[in-house]
Amino acid sequence: MRNRSRQVVITGLGACSPLGIGTNSLWEGLASGRSGIGPITLFDASAFPVRFAGEVSGFEPLNWFDRKEARRMDRCTQFGMVSALEALEDSGFKVTPENRDRVGVVIGSGIGGLATLEEQLAILNSRGPDRVSPFVIPMMIINITAGYVSIAIGARGPNTALATACATGNHAIGEAAEVIARGDADVMVAGGVEAAVTPIGVAGFGNMKALSTRNDDPQRASRPWDRDRDGFVIGEGAGIVVLEEREFAVARGARIYAELSGYGVSADAYHITQPAENGDGAIRAMKMALQSARLEPSDVDYINAHGTSTGLGDVAESKAVQAVFGDDTRVPVSSTKSMTGHLLGAAGGVESIACILALHYSLIPPTINLDNPDEGCVLDYVPHTARPAKLRHVMTNSFGFGGHNATLVFSAHGE
Repeated sequence: MRNRSRQVVITGLGACSPLGIGTNSLWEGLASGRSGIGPITLFDASAFPVRFAGEVSGFEPLNWFDRKEARRMDRCTQFGMVSALEALEDSGFKVTPENRDRVGVVIGSGIGGLATLEEQLAILNSRGPDRVSPFVIPMMIINITAGYVSIAIGARGPNTALATACATGNHAIGEAAEVIARGDADVMVAGGVEAAVTPIGVAGFGNMKALSTRNDDPQRASRPWDRDRDGFVIGEGAGIVVLEEREFAVARGARIYAELSGYGVSADAYHITQPAENGDGAIRAMKMALQSARLEPSDVDYINAHGTSTGLGDVAESKAVQAVFGDDTRVPVSSTKSMTGHLLGAAGGVESIACILALHYSLIPPTINLDNPDEGCVLDYVPHTARPAKLRHVMTNSFGFGGHNATLVFSAHGE
C-alpha cells in the first residue's frame, strides 16, 4: 500500500453467497463450477418478467440471533454480521480492552436495507404512519452493518461505511487497508453486504433491461462474454475480510492468507450506468493498483473480472485489460459472477475472497456458461472448468453505477 513500512495482510474470511453460507461453501462452489442461481423464493415473482436470482438459500436468522435481534436487522445486516463473525473467528484474533481502540470496521452496501423500506412503506400506505416501525431508519441506513459489527465485537477504532454501488466491497477493503497503512489501526474488518432480491430491486433492474430474462434456464443465465448473454443475474450476500498490519499479525502467530499489495481507484466521469466504451476508467484503476503494488502487468497471474454478463460492460472491461496487459496477453481472466450472479455492493467482498482462496489453493475459478465468446471478447476467460496454476499476484476489478472503479491486488505472502 502507500506506506510500505506498514504492509497489510489478510488473516480472516467470512461470506454468505448464493453458493452457500460460509467460505467453505463459497469455495467448493467456485472450484467445482457450480451455479447458485435459481427461482426466486423470497417473494412471489410470478408476475415479474424476471423470476430468478442468486439467493442465499437456507439462511435462517434465528440460527445466529434471538428473535428480537433478528427483527431489528435487515437481511443485508444479518448477512454482514454472520460473515464478519466468521471472518473474525477464522482469523483467530480476539478484541480485548487492551487492543479495541486499534480495531476498526469499514463495511458498505450499494443499497442498504431495501426490504425494510419496502415492507414499512407498505405498512404506511395500508395501516397509517403510527404503525411504521420505530426501527425502520436504523434498519435501512447503509452504515448500520458497520455499527452493529463494531458493537458486537467491541471495536472502538476507525468505523465507517461506503456506498459506491457495485464497487462498494472493493472500496471498503481498499480504504480499510489505507487506514492500517497510515497507522490509525492495526486490525480492520471490511467488506460489502447486499440484500436487494426484493420486488422493487428486481423490478427496478429489470425495467432498466439490465437483467437476464432466461427464466427457463436460470443456472445458465449468467454468461459473461458469451454472445448469447442477455443481462446480469441479481444476487445477494456478504463478503467480509479481516485485515491486519503485517508485523502485528506475525507477532501474534496469525495464519496469513495473502498480502493486500495494491489498490487503485478512478471515476469514468462519463455516464450514470454505462462504462466508457474504451474502458478508460477501468484502465486507470488497474494501472494505479499495479503502481501501488510496485508490479508490472506481467507479474499478474490471474484477474477476477467485474464480468457481469452485460453487453457493454463485458466488452469494455476486456478492452481495458488488453490496454493494460497488452493485446496478446495470456493472463487468465474469469468471472465468478457466472456462478454467484451479481451481488451488487457485496460483489467486491465475495470476489476478493475468491481471489484470496485462489492464491491459497493454487486454483483459478472458471467462467461457466461461456460457450461462444462474443466479438471483441478475446481473452483467456478460463471457460467451464477451474484451472490449477501457481499464483503469486492476483487482481480483482469492481465497477459501479455512477462510474466508480476500484481494483485490488492480492499477493502471496512473502512475494
